[in-house]
Amino acid sequence: MTKRTRTVLITGASTGIGECAAHRLDRMGWRVFAGVRREEDGLRVAANASHRLRWVLLDVTDPVSITGAIEFIGREISPGGLDGLVNNAGIAVGSPLEFVDLNALRRQFEVNVFGLVAVTQAALPLLRTAKGRIVNIGSVSGRVAAPMVGPYSASKHAVEAISDVLRMELGPAGIETSLIEPGSVRTPIWEKGAHSFEEAQTTFPAEAFTRYQMHFNLMEKVVRRGQKHGIDPERVVDKILHALTSKRPRHRYLLGRDARIRLVLQSVLPRRWMDGLVQRMIRKHGTPAT
Repeated sequence: MTKRTRTVLITGASTGIGECAAHRLDRMGWRVFAGVRREEDGLRVAANASHRLRWVLLDVTDPVSITGAIEFIGREISPGGLDGLVNNAGIAVGSPLEFVDLNALRRQFEVNVFGLVAVTQAALPLLRTAKGRIVNIGSVSGRVAAPMVGPYSASKHAVEAISDVLRMELGPAGIETSLIEPGSVRTPIWEKGAHSFEEAQTTFPAEAFTRYQMHFNLMEKVVRRGQKHGIDPERVVDKILHALTSKRPRHRYLLGRDARIRLVLQSVLPRRWMDGLVQRMIRKHGTPAT
């Protein structure tokens, strides 16, 4: 009997973790459906892959786009099902909450939270057929919040809860759900986030800079460090593969030295001490060199 080719849908597959995962799974013989928002990105991703990889236009904030993508995948894999769904699409909005643009905040949740749920809902009939697995890409920021990235942290907090609930609700149907919680990863999200943050600053009133200038300075340093010293996205893909293929996938995969340090500190220090440590870091690293 011919072994059935395993199938997976990866959202946000045009760059970073999603692109790396698409190419690794393709090399391993999976039939990969790479969700991208632009045709040129799909063509580029497919150019470096085998004939099995198919790119699909998929905007996780657009119900029509989601329906079209899932219907296309369903026709392609009929009568089989979907063995894996990797919810990777995400954006990062940085701003002090006092001055965050509410439309930007809504966009943060539309992509990272509502889009994740919408794609999962649409894909579940195919996942049920194959007793497939769901892998959500979260962040240590979903467990340890920090100033200036409140919108992003809040969205990843939501992904934590959603992943737990999906695991409990779908587990009896044979559908495992895992959450990946990396720290800093060297992906284009840093560059995109920095650009978005710079644009947002042009809309802030003068008092925003009076109150948060040290935060802004520290944010720039954090972005530069993340771009340079974040872990390789292939390490995240290693965890995605374990979640998709292990007989007993973990509920959570924490990775990255910075992620472990942040989580340990939050676990052992009283909340007031942790807040004080954060404020000392802002004063130390947010003050311009003289």
